[in-house]
Amino acid sequence: MTVSVEENVWITLKDGCRLAARLWLPAGAHRPAPAILEYIPYRKRDGTRARDAAMHGYYAEHGYAAVRVDMRGSGDSGGHLADEYLLLEQEDALEVIAWIAAQPWCDGAVGMQGKSWGGFNALQVAARRPPALKAIITVYSTDSRYTDDIHFMGGCLLNDNLWWGSIMMAYQARPPDPQIVGDGWRAQWLERLHALPFFPALWLRHQRFDAYWRHGSVCTDWAAIACPVLAIGGWADSYTNAVPRLLAGLGGPCLGIIGPWGHVYPHDGVPGPAIGFLHEAVRWWDHWLKGRDTGVLREPRLRAYLQDSVAPDGTRSDMPGRWVGVQEYPSPSVAARRLHLQADGSLAAHPAACRDFTICSPQSHGKAAGEWMATGCPGEHPTDQRLDDGGALVFETAPLERELAVLGCPQLDVTVSADAPVAYLVATLSDRAPDGRVTRVSYQVLNLTRRDSDEHPAPLQPGRFYDVPVRLNACGHLFRHGHRIRLAIATCSWPMIWPAPCRATLTIRTGQSSLALPELQDDGVPAGFPPAERGEPAPATQLDPGTVRRVSLQDHVTGENSYVTEGIGGLFGEGVIRLDETGTVMSHSLRRDLTIRDDDPLSARYVLTQRLDTGRDGWRTHTETISEMRSAAAAFHLSCRLRAFEDGQCVFERHWSEDIGRDLV
Repeated sequence: MTVSVEENVWITLKDGCRLAARLWLPAGAHRPAPAILEYIPYRKRDGTRARDAAMHGYYAEHGYAAVRVDMRGSGDSGGHLADEYLLLEQEDALEVIAWIAAQPWCDGAVGMQGKSWGGFNALQVAARRPPALKAIITVYSTDSRYTDDIHFMGGCLLNDNLWWGSIMMAYQARPPDPQIVGDGWRAQWLERLHALPFFPALWLRHQRFDAYWRHGSVCTDWAAIACPVLAIGGWADSYTNAVPRLLAGLGGPCLGIIGPWGHVYPHDGVPGPAIGFLHEAVRWWDHWLKGRDTGVLREPRLRAYLQDSVAPDGTRSDMPGRWVGVQEYPSPSVAARRLHLQADGSLAAHPAACRDFTICSPQSHGKAAGEWMATGCPGEHPTDQRLDDGGALVFETAPLERELAVLGCPQLDVTVSADAPVAYLVATLSDRAPDGRVTRVSYQVLNLTRRDSDEHPAPLQPGRFYDVPVRLNACGHLFRHGHRIRLAIATCSWPMIWPAPCRATLTIRTGQSSLALPELQDDGVPAGFPPAERGEPAPATQLDPGTVRRVSLQDHVTGENSYVTEGIGGLFGEGVIRLDETGTVMSHSLRRDLTIRDDDPLSARYVLTQRLDTGRDGWRTHTETISEMRSAAAAFHLSCRLRAFEDGQCVFERHWSEDIGRDLV
């Protein structure tokens, strides 16, 4: 089926704000079709143009109207984007869905799909129950904005809060396209710049699970979502914990797929194998939007990729393994296999004698952890954990006498005390190969002041022992015969999380401390996918391949440790791109410099510098930002300078500086 594309369609909201949309329609269709909506702030005109064409064009080829909308305040849309996941964002989406359902090319049935931000708001809008919304697909999203988003993890501040907040500032500082909005583009751009929020500080003001984070966290009311949900995750991504929670929590039809991928749609999935995600999505849409029996409800409730043991490597293009299918979730095929922490440093099946171990990791511990969120870039995956395990307590099994498959969330139940009121625990589950190399399987960080509650944290009483459950991230992994299962416990994880306000020593008591692994008893029912398909991509030319580098260094004179990541030309390794249909050239360079001394958490410093260019002949713009973060024992300090340029001339400059008190973080 051929496809017709409307470059821009205006959707006027009841308050007069206009949202910009791009529309794909099945050409030559003689009757209205169901529609699929993607609603995100990442600029349809240029930011996601290549991805949009290949995906939404595919949907149109299969008989759907596909609508890609720039949210209020982003891209070519009017208005102001004041924050992520606002109530206004949901209200606008309800209007957009009603508008789509009323168009002559739509038969009244709408599906909503999104990845990351779009996956978040698909869940949130589904909870609002707009009448026309019949089903959603949520990819790499979360049901819990505090525990599983890019700001906090286990009550610890993720350093990606500054990274993502700074990127969002640069993204939102870009102008609308004059070819779409007309002569008023410059006034709209300057208005947007003046209203730009200081995103990293906005999020850092909320350091516990308060009303700010409860809003938009659908886990607070599972019953609100009644429409069918297809939830997608990836083991290399950072949002996968939501998939098993959605399967267990939602009362309506819900299926889950978890592959080996990072934060990219599964038909482009890295590490591979990529799958025929769009084929699978059309089966889902055909069932719920067209009423066809495509067999989706006869699929296993969870299809997951069981990853094989691999050598630790920061760059992974493919992951060996196999697909397994679980008919129910939670599954009777998954049983807890408990390993006890032993007094001799081993992990074994029998309960342990009581012994105390102490650990105070160097503040640079965590250099081998890789990025919090993989996106398909070189060097982003965890490397050999032996680099970090020297600064951790290590417990390890004897060589396995048989294979052990795990699928789900491992849990460490640990008896622990600290010598400070605020202390962190970092637990890492790894696979040690016979040659000694150690590959990370799962991990979790926990601010022990959140041991009982994320909403009401409480300081630790130094010297007092607590029984603390630590739920590690969901994983699917096959430990091979002859390999060892390793558990490492540390007190910090730099550069992934910001350090605690003081050096803390943990005491781990064996006795009742144990690790429960979710052992998969069998492969369940057959599971698999056709090869990847996609529509016609937007024509583009790579003008420069760009470069990506990741370097960690230790200065043996000053004691300073540095961790540098730098992408020149393309933030995610894509290089400098020209979109041939519009002539628009895009380039995004970003450098992160993180430094810390091993003996002083208050020495931590994070500087992030970026430049983002968007333009074409006759219209050249770029933005520059320098963001910095430091901390004292009682407060964080954040600052940012942003400058915007038109044809090489600075047209806007603004500085932010904010001190934010530490709330047991």
